[in-house]
Amino acid sequence: MNRCAVIGVGQTRYRTRRPDVSIAGLVREAALRALEDAGLGFEDIDAVVIGKAPDLFEGVMMPESYLADALGAAGKPMTRVHTAGSVGGSTALVGTSLVQAGVHERVLVVAFEKQSESNATWALSTHLPFSASLVVGAGGYFAPHIREYMRRSGAPGHIGTLVAVKDRLNALKNPYAHLRIPGIDQKMVESTPMLWEPIRYLETCPSSDGACALVLSSESAVTGTPAWVHATAMRSEPIFRAGRDTVSPQAGKDCAADVYRQAGIADPRRQIDVAEVYVPFSWYEPMWLENLGFAAEGEGWKLTESGATALDGDIPWNASGGVLSSNPIGASGLIRFAEAALQVRGMAGEHQVDGARTALGHAYGGGAQFFAMWIVGREMP
Repeated sequence: MNRCAVIGVGQTRYRTRRPDVSIAGLVREAALRALEDAGLGFEDIDAVVIGKAPDLFEGVMMPESYLADALGAAGKPMTRVHTAGSVGGSTALVGTSLVQAGVHERVLVVAFEKQSESNATWALSTHLPFSASLVVGAGGYFAPHIREYMRRSGAPGHIGTLVAVKDRLNALKNPYAHLRIPGIDQKMVESTPMLWEPIRYLETCPSSDGACALVLSSESAVTGTPAWVHATAMRSEPIFRAGRDTVSPQAGKDCAADVYRQAGIADPRRQIDVAEVYVPFSWYEPMWLENLGFAAEGEGWKLTESGATALDGDIPWNASGGVLSSNPIGASGLIRFAEAALQVRGMAGEHQVDGARTALGHAYGGGAQFFAMWIVGREMP
C-alpha cells in the first residue's frame, strides 16, 4: 500500500460553549487551520471524511449533509463515519485508508461536537418506557467497571486523583485545552462531589464544543513536516456478549496487538515515546495501561503511581491534557491522533515531549466495545 502522512493539524479552542459560530463555522475553523499548517487550500484536497458522535447529541440529524460547502467538499467525495465515542480515531483511519489504497492523494479529515446545543449526558441515559434509568450518562455506565478493576487489582482509592491532577497540569501547557485549572492538586480533586462511586467531579471529562482536523497526504504530495503513519487498526465486539470482560475488553487487546505487529513493536513501554489515550474518567489510565500492554494485569495503577506516565516520566500519557481536559465527543478521538502527530513532528508547543519519535493515538467508544489506534513516527516507514 502507499505511504500516508499527516501534513496538517488544526484545532479549535475547546470551550463549554461556542455561541459565536454554527456547526459549519466550527468545523471550518479547524479545517482552515489544518490547511494553513499544510500550506494548502481547499482546492488541493481530493476528498473529505467527517466524523461525528450520535446525532442525538445536538439533535441535528445527518449534519454532514449540509457541511460540504463549509469544508470545501462541493463536488468532491465526502464520507461520514460513526463509531460512537471512538469516531474521531475511526475517521482518521478511514481517511488514511483512502490514501494508502491510492484512491486519493490528499484527504481532509474533520471531527466535531457542539455539546452546548443539546445534552449528551441525558442523551446517553435510558428512560421509561424503554427501561428504568439505572445510570446517568457514560459515568454511570463505566463506574461499575472501575470498581471491578479496583477489586481485581487492589488499587488504592487515590490513583484516580493522581491521573486527574497529572492531566490537568498538562492541560495548563496546552492553549487549546478546555479545562485549565491553576493550582490543581489532589486536595482540590478530593474536595469535589462524588458523581458515580468512585468517580469524583474533577475525575471526569467536561462537555466541550470544538472541532479537530487533519490533512492526510500520500508520499508524493507531502508538504512541510510530516508525521508518517506506521500502523492502523480498528476492532469492535458485541457489548452484551456472554463472558465479556468489560474491565479489559478483548477488542482493545486485539486492536493493540495488531497495531504493534504492523509497527514492529514488541515492548510498547520501551518503544513508544508518548501516548495520547482516550481517558474520559481518570481511572481508565491504569485500566488502559494494562489493556494496551504497557503494564501487566493488575499492575497499571502502580505505573501511574510511580510517575511513569507524567510529562517527565519514561512513557508520558496525555501530554496535551487528554479527554479529561477537553471533550468534544465526536472529535475527542481525533484529537488524540492529532496530538500524537504533533509530538513526532516536534510541534506540540509547551507540552512537547523531548525526543518524541514514535507516538500512539488511541480512541474507544460506546460501552468500550469500539477501538481505534494508530502509531505515527518521525521517520518514513
